[in-house]
Amino acid sequence: MQPINPHLLSLEKLSSSLHEFSAIIDVRSPAEFALDHIPGAINLPVLNNEERIEIGTLYKQVSPFAAKKLGAAYVSRNIAYHLENSLIDFPREWRPLVYCWRGGERSGAFTHILNRIGWKALQLQSGYQGFRRVVIDGLDQAAKQFSFQVVAGMTGSGKTRILQEIGALGEQILDLEGLAIHRGSVLGNEPNIEQPSQKGFETNLWNALNSLDPSKIVYVESESKKVGGLHIPDSLMERIREGQSIELRSSTNTRVAWLLREYHHFLSNPESFKEKLGLLTSRYGKDQITKWHTSIDAGEFGSLVEELLVMHYDPSYQSSIIRNFPSYREDHFVELRDDSDEAFALAAKNLITKVNT
Repeated sequence: MQPINPHLLSLEKLSSSLHEFSAIIDVRSPAEFALDHIPGAINLPVLNNEERIEIGTLYKQVSPFAAKKLGAAYVSRNIAYHLENSLIDFPREWRPLVYCWRGGERSGAFTHILNRIGWKALQLQSGYQGFRRVVIDGLDQAAKQFSFQVVAGMTGSGKTRILQEIGALGEQILDLEGLAIHRGSVLGNEPNIEQPSQKGFETNLWNALNSLDPSKIVYVESESKKVGGLHIPDSLMERIREGQSIELRSSTNTRVAWLLREYHHFLSNPESFKEKLGLLTSRYGKDQITKWHTSIDAGEFGSLVEELLVMHYDPSYQSSIIRNFPSYREDHFVELRDDSDEAFALAAKNLITKVNT
């Protein structure tokens, strides 16, 4: 019988144990780490991007033995570097969790050395691949456990801001656009910030839902299946669309004012604005796009935004909200009187009251 590894953390204990560790150490390469990682993990790679490729090539083209010899040299050197720099000041009581791709050689070597030093380090069973299964299973389970209150509303009505106000009042919220780092339209990408990978987005969702109580309602804004380039898991999307809906309404003038505040980066970078509108050429034709570009050059942003709302966004909203959210009712709404902080706070209170009556 193979002896039980006392330094191994089982996947079954992962979700409930993460908060018990002083640090979570991802020893994979920086490229692997960038695609996705356990929330809160730090990257102390035992093979950098180039070394990992080199060892993999050697493994396939020469032999596993040759790859392990050179790999051991690289791993030893890199662990020594981390010990001398990142870890040198930690006390004996420091207790890390270590993982790599499959919970094998890389994390095993690091965990062994940490324990030989005197720290009580654990290695994650099955590594990142095991964690990935935990995320997928967790999202499927959340789709069965949680109930959602959908906040609907036309583009520019301030749904994300209302969610923030609702959260500040003590209610549970799931900010899909915040987790996806995108505002959910052709103009919705955040300036100078890339969206996470699909796996990273799903990890963000899993982590956010883990912090919520499934016995209480969760407020979420109406979304399509995709937020920018990212896909909301089907089971979770279906559950959200089964939720009750309430609409946030505001005048066109208020929506224009709010959008000019929220998308001010386009006003300071007109060429980027033009580039984004160019993506609509196949739908509206070159003449219409040229007209919009002329409005940008003239600084006529208010009238341009209003035209985009009336011509592009509003018709799409009306058809999609009825099709995708069966509980939507035109007579179930709250008003946002203007785009002031006071108006958002009042609308959030009124919305919560209406939901609970």
